[in-house]
Amino acid sequence: MLIAQSIKDKLGAALSPTHLEIINESHKHRVPKDAETHFKVVVVSEAFVGKRLIGRHRAINEALSDEFAAGLHSLSMYTYTPEEWAELAEVPDSPKCTS
Repeated sequence: MLIAQSIKDKLGAALSPTHLEIINESHKHRVPKDAETHFKVVVVSEAFVGKRLIGRHRAINEALSDEFAAGLHSLSMYTYTPEEWAELAEVPDSPKCTS
């Protein structure tokens, strides 16, 4: 199974998101062609209501522990409640790779 599909399945099961984007940004880094090592996720979920950013990120990291063990190197996480998402103008760009 592709890592992107695994991320989608696991975050869907763990967080029941109302909006989920998985963007493979590996091509922006020094990795082999068709690599699946660097991703950006945008997750909107009721599960984030009342949680601080660290708690949101921990929930994602826990859900994807197998993917990190299998070679997922970097994950930019943008996590929102449905209310936060409704007020958002746009999702920020991922940080630039320094290498």
